[in-house]
Amino acid sequence: MTRIAIVTDIHHGAPSHTKRGDTALDLLADFTRWANAEAPDLILDLGDRISDIDTPTDNRLEREVAEALSHLDAPIHHICGNHDRDHLGVADNEAILGTPLQSQVIDLGDWQLALWRADAKIHRNTATPGFDLPESDLLWLSRMAQQAEKPTLVASHVPVSGHSQIGNYYFQRNASVSTYPQADRARQALAQARVPVACIAGHVHWNTVTTVDGIPHMTQQSLTESFTTGGEPARAWGMLTLGKTLHWQVFGDDPFEARLTPGRRWTPPLAPFLQSLAAE
Repeated sequence: MTRIAIVTDIHHGAPSHTKRGDTALDLLADFTRWANAEAPDLILDLGDRISDIDTPTDNRLEREVAEALSHLDAPIHHICGNHDRDHLGVADNEAILGTPLQSQVIDLGDWQLALWRADAKIHRNTATPGFDLPESDLLWLSRMAQQAEKPTLVASHVPVSGHSQIGNYYFQRNASVSTYPQADRARQALAQARVPVACIAGHVHWNTVTTVDGIPHMTQQSLTESFTTGGEPARAWGMLTLGKTLHWQVFGDDPFEARLTPGRRWTPPLAPFLQSLAAE
């Protein structure tokens, strides 16, 4: 089995809406103590390490997060979120974190980890502000899925399940920026895999599991989000155990737990009923 500790949407910085970014560094210290005691095989940071302000401020905030995470004993792998990219480029984040931030596949033994570091910048100065997934990122995901020879965990910042955002403080009325406009193509790319696949993401600030075509898509709560916890930070971090089954547990004040068995693709959906009746 492989054990992966996960933290996401740290949002270090001034409080904003329901993000308690003022608590982030203290909570990262708590996460570090917990993770070092649990001794996972690796750690995933799924992005949005800061709440962006401007280039100099974001550079300082990112460095403060990097310093806090430097005390972890296990290897850590980072993904950029949209707030990490508002005023900083990928190269800036690489320099701060001291690691490359291109998509890659990591062999975990019985499983593999696909770090899908797709472009997470929200393009604001366009007719339709939002994400715009580059074709190169879709091609990487497609080729990875086609070539996968062992069960695969796909980690990204932005989820692609297309799950409902009803009840979400940020995204119920802004669902277009809860995922990529090309999310259906990303799901089609994943469906090409001949092995079990599971996906984990952040961004939407709540714990969910949505299964699409036999592929479970998980989203983990933000470390500092408070819309589900009465104004106090959720203190959320997770442990994902990969084996014959998948066990995911989120700790803190917004706890969640799921046991899943990624496996066979599902039968394709039925045509609309009127078409089905006409065919009969």
